[in-house]
Amino acid sequence: MPTLAAGLTLQSPLLALGLALLAAAAVAAALAALRLLRGEAKLPDDLAVALESGAARVSTAESAVDRLGIRFAPLVLRLMGPRRVDAKRRRIDMAGNPGGLTLDRYAARRFVYGVFGLVLGLVFLTNDSLLFALLTFAFGLTAADALIWQAVRDRREVIDRTLPDFLDVLAVVVSSGLGFRQALDRVAERYEGPWADELRITLRQMDMGVSRRQAFDELRRRNSSEQVAQFVSALQQGEELGSPIADTLIQIATDMRRTDAQNSRRRAAKTIPKATMVTLVFLLPATMILIAAGMFLGSGSDLGSILGG
Repeated sequence: MPTLAAGLTLQSPLLALGLALLAAAAVAAALAALRLLRGEAKLPDDLAVALESGAARVSTAESAVDRLGIRFAPLVLRLMGPRRVDAKRRRIDMAGNPGGLTLDRYAARRFVYGVFGLVLGLVFLTNDSLLFALLTFAFGLTAADALIWQAVRDRREVIDRTLPDFLDVLAVVVSSGLGFRQALDRVAERYEGPWADELRITLRQMDMGVSRRQAFDELRRRNSSEQVAQFVSALQQGEELGSPIADTLIQIATDMRRTDAQNSRRRAAKTIPKATMVTLVFLLPATMILIAAGMFLGSGSDLGSILGG
């Protein structure tokens, strides 16, 4: 019996390694089969252009990932379904296409990260590393979306900071007698960043024959910022009621600054309990230890006699 138990103990690591190799071989075979099936697939135009200029628009690692998964992008999009594809396209638009990101490039990255997370997760799972396996699976599922989530948040914060000052300048230009369309174009030329990019898209849509109302509706759809939604709604409402555009813009900017000040006070109020908790958990015990150590050293007591040495 001891000999049998020792033999099983020695065979367990070998068995786990063999299972891991078999899983990796199966995934590699599946990838090779899919590559053969889709070997004649034509690259989408936007993705082909992005790959040609990838060295200037994305990092070397991202460009390599795009090239690895490009053939499987249509497969990923079909598995996602039309509804999820439309939702993801909207999220990419809201993120401002960071690094020239397109829907097809997102699908390519999701395939590569997903396969990497699956293979490495199976290796960890066969070696009884459940925590690392779960972390690897989570990486494969969320890595492609992490860039979009962060870009949406950063873009919204920049637009929220830029919009009130932009409206003040626009109101001054409109008050000088220039038409709203011309004033919007003139002021947008002086700004840089995501808000200026959004305005240029809106202006080009109007140049192509899209009505002003529809163009601004598209502007609101592309952005998750509450201030952009407030700006578009107030602008359209003022247009319907026949209010002066300059007064409407000044009122919108004032309301935005008031809202931003309220949000800042709210964030500050949430920070105080967090700072208090950090003080109680970390600083207070350390301070008490220092005080106790100083009093003990100052008393001249013998540590060896106290400990019974």
